[in-house]
Amino acid sequence: MATPHKYLTSFTRSTLSSLFQPVRPNASSVLPFLYPVQQQARDLRTSSKSKGKDASARAKKKKRTFRQYDMKDAVQFSLCDAMRYIRAFEAGREPTTVKYEVHLKLRTKKDGPVIRNQLRLPHAVQTGTRVCVIAAPGSRAAKDAAAAGADIVGEQDVFEQIKAGNIEFEACICHSASLQNLNKAGLGRVLGPRGLMPSTKLGTVVDNVGIAVKNMRAGSVYKERAGVIRIPIGQLRFSPEELRANLRTFIGQVKKDAAALTDQVSKEVGEVVLSSTNAPGFSLNGDCKSEDSPPAYALTGR
Repeated sequence: MATPHKYLTSFTRSTLSSLFQPVRPNASSVLPFLYPVQQQARDLRTSSKSKGKDASARAKKKKRTFRQYDMKDAVQFSLCDAMRYIRAFEAGREPTTVKYEVHLKLRTKKDGPVIRNQLRLPHAVQTGTRVCVIAAPGSRAAKDAAAAGADIVGEQDVFEQIKAGNIEFEACICHSASLQNLNKAGLGRVLGPRGLMPSTKLGTVVDNVGIAVKNMRAGSVYKERAGVIRIPIGQLRFSPEELRANLRTFIGQVKKDAAALTDQVSKEVGEVVLSSTNAPGFSLNGDCKSEDSPPAYALTGR
């Protein structure tokens, strides 16, 4: 049997050796001003690389398309049922001032060209649009614009009013012969943010001013924003047949606009939502009536 002092001697040696062995401090436990400068730079480069990798990973995870919902589980309504609920929300309001609005949600990518156009609906929604026509005074275009119902017609005098901030119109059309004078006036900074600057793409720089004014007064301008196209589609007094005719015309035109884009861009109508000035939106299922829909005369006028 071994004597106790033999084990105590080995234990004491191992303990003392561990106590007097040099200890390397952890870099994280040392105060910053005692931390070697080279080690700080090395850690900084490592952390910046890791942050860069995380940022690139997050960028890759970003979706290139707008969020889409499964319409199989959505609660949808026929046109007449949606009109009935919307009219209940708008009870007591003037039917000629409240507007039905339609929202077309598209299946499309976030980048690429957008749909923008002008459309004259079968049943005019807003006939009180004030139209300004840029045309030389006394010219044939100016006379046609005045005959078609343009509210403001002219060139230099109109330019001065716009520069002074007197913009009393909701739409602006320019005759092709006056486009150069319009560009020289430098009104893009004033009319551009308001969406009133005439443009060939928008169809507001034309040769036949009379037809353009008539279409503008009874038409609607629409533009895709964040994968959604939204325009007024009818007045609250409209009958289901009138509203359905406007909806069909608008959806058909949007499909034509999508087909006219390049082959590399795919745009499809994913959902049609009907709302109004003060009512929430109701997703439409494509049917005009259901078994519980009220008669058409109950949804027309007041």
